[in-house]
Amino acid sequence: MPMGRVWSVAVLGIDGRIVEIEADIGGGIPGVTIVGLPDAGLREAKDRVRSAVRNSEEEWPGEKLTLGLSPANLPKLGSGYDLAIAVAILAAAGRVPATRLLGTVLLGELALDGRVREIRGVLPGLLAARNAGMKRAIVPGPALFEAALVDGLEVWGAARLRDVTAWLRGENTLAPPEPPAHVEPPDVPDLADVVGQPEARWALEVAAAGGHHLLLTGPPGVGKTMLARRLPGLLPPLTTLESLEVTAVHSVHGSLSRTSPLIKIPPFVAPHHSVSVAALIGGGNGLAAPGLISRAHRGVLLLDEACEYGADRLDSLRTALEEGEVRIARAKGVVRYPARFQLVLATNPCPCAPPRETDCSCSATARRRYLSRLSGPLLDRVDLRVRMRPMTAMSTHGGDQPEATEVVRKRVLAARDRAARRWAEHGWRSNAEVPGPVLRREFALPGKVTELLDRGLDRGLVSARGADRCLRIAWTLADLAEADRPDGDHVAAALEFRERRAA
Repeated sequence: MPMGRVWSVAVLGIDGRIVEIEADIGGGIPGVTIVGLPDAGLREAKDRVRSAVRNSEEEWPGEKLTLGLSPANLPKLGSGYDLAIAVAILAAAGRVPATRLLGTVLLGELALDGRVREIRGVLPGLLAARNAGMKRAIVPGPALFEAALVDGLEVWGAARLRDVTAWLRGENTLAPPEPPAHVEPPDVPDLADVVGQPEARWALEVAAAGGHHLLLTGPPGVGKTMLARRLPGLLPPLTTLESLEVTAVHSVHGSLSRTSPLIKIPPFVAPHHSVSVAALIGGGNGLAAPGLISRAHRGVLLLDEACEYGADRLDSLRTALEEGEVRIARAKGVVRYPARFQLVLATNPCPCAPPRETDCSCSATARRRYLSRLSGPLLDRVDLRVRMRPMTAMSTHGGDQPEATEVVRKRVLAARDRAARRWAEHGWRSNAEVPGPVLRREFALPGKVTELLDRGLDRGLVSARGADRCLRIAWTLADLAEADRPDGDHVAAALEFRERRAA
């Protein structure tokens, strides 16, 4: 019986797996059967592909047609297999030669008239194809801008099915990707715009230097949001691997920029407090789509007016803060999305939130109820807690001018470089990524240095998790001070950051 064999890619989260598509013609009443766990969108492919083949001036087989997608136990979702299915059928019917199909991956949805439409997840799909040893890939023409980001793989773009069939017959060439245009990174707000608040500025610098989470509490208008929006400007640029990982998430989400698809600077995400759990963490029918925490991967997630968020949304962040990824189970399977971000919480101290605390009309019970929306387990994962005070003067004449982002960034990058060299053999790039057991065993500090921290543990002022986070902060403070190891003052300062209350 005639057989055709081609390859495509199944994207689950940002992980891709090669899918072998086989087409078998003959053996029964004319019709099309698709096996291999197809979803509803893929089962409809037989009608799309039939029309696309006929409208591309190719002959549709008049016998029974069986399509097998392997591995058979892997869910196949979406319409990205259309192009591969059409080519497999034509190869099985002898309409196109199979010589160029070996080592070639085909991605794309087909329109009824044979146009190849763009799909999501091209970048992670091609990365998986390259890692699996495939030699070349054919993608929709509009997706070439992100396909060009993958090195080590010959990539071609097709506008129509007939372009692909002509290429297989050696009658034409497909469109190559264009070199990406150089685009200047977007401007980041400067730290010099923030007047006053030296304590909060120092906390922001420590957070940037060590990758720590931060809570800013204060009345409206003191600069909480302004400071948080300036954090990405202090962070180092993403490495090549980090850029591809972050870009892959946005590719699956469908939010890549065509002019500058490769994301090189840490992303900044600030959702509204009415956001749903599914939008924040990820969700949807079939396999879950990436949420806002994954779009903030390797960047900053700002939850402004944090106490206005529902408790279910805030507490849903806890696992991601610990593990740096989120795993979402749905009926079609479990997907994993990376979610290693820096969390910045900004909140008012009470519901009425007057500019001056003396004007507060809230009862003590109302204040406690308001701040209790930030649960203890969530706050235990926040490293730095800062109380911001109202400003008393706007003028800076005669005093020190606020430091600009570039000045602070040099200190942050120097501290980050010290930490990266120290943890290089372990694969960690910041102090916030180091597991607590490693700090306690392999990099244990003398008893005199941790005496204050031990006392806090004994009195129940800090949890075991909080103690580990104090050690990470102490190492960051030592890196900023260009010291080889933290001393007692660094540990005390770290503990002071942890002990501060939100109210």
